[in-house]
Amino acid sequence: MVELKDIKKVLVVGAGTMGQQIAFQCAAHDYSVTLYAISNNTVKWARQRLSAYADDLVADGHLDRKLVEKALCNIATTTSPAEAAENADLLSECVPEDPVIKREVFKQFNELCPSRTIFTTNASMLIPSLLAHATGRPDRFVAFHFQQLAWVGNVADIMPHPGTSAEVVALVRDFARSINQIPMVLKKESYGYIFNSMYSGLNSAAISLAANGVAEIEEIDRSWMGIMKMPIGPLGMLDMVGLDTVWSATKYWGDTLNDTQTLKNAYYLKNEYVDNGWLGVKSGRGFYTYPNPAYQEPKFVEGT
Repeated sequence: MVELKDIKKVLVVGAGTMGQQIAFQCAAHDYSVTLYAISNNTVKWARQRLSAYADDLVADGHLDRKLVEKALCNIATTTSPAEAAENADLLSECVPEDPVIKREVFKQFNELCPSRTIFTTNASMLIPSLLAHATGRPDRFVAFHFQQLAWVGNVADIMPHPGTSAEVVALVRDFARSINQIPMVLKKESYGYIFNSMYSGLNSAAISLAANGVAEIEEIDRSWMGIMKMPIGPLGMLDMVGLDTVWSATKYWGDTLNDTQTLKNAYYLKNEYVDNGWLGVKSGRGFYTYPNPAYQEPKFVEGT
């Protein structure tokens, strides 16, 4: 059985927002990381974002420049699945929130990775038993879900399925601690894990208010920020997640549950934002424009 001391190389499959953050978090804690993406354009964009994260961490005083440069050097990027899989000890899957896509990815990398490789999914709403069979190694598979930003909201869910070995759960818990994550081990499978089970209710309500034309984007966020005394509202937070990711998850659950309002929310996100390339922080525009979104203005809550 693999022990924590045996984990040297981490493979992150998917170079989107969370894949980048997980890669950086692991690399900053002295792990060798390979970040895999399907296209050179995605790799280029990921490298730019990783550099931006490094600059932000230095500017905010979280890390010094020497450490972030070392972290960036610990990250290799590739579009070759075989190259990515070579000598991987732990795999973190970070592809879109679609079980069909995730199963295809796990099937592909099961054939390429060493038999010892521990497989994990960063799925935010899907339970691991939906994916376990496709991994080809269900006893060495567990959900390992991070929050944004990984170095700030450093609480990670660890959700085993009935076939996950206790040793793998313990190993992933120890690995989480080694990268400065606070592990929350679930006793049973539950859609939405812990935090997201609560957070998704807020998101759904906020999007519904916008999709139904009840209030303007700014008013929805002002309401939450003013009462809860928060520096950002639910729609501003979704810009950080990425509206393509939010749309994908909303569409999946709308179809799965055949829920009219959830489907309306999905079409609203797609038609008003995703189809226009307005994906949030990463594209420079979502519910707000970036940098310097309106909700950061001193008098935003007051509306002046």
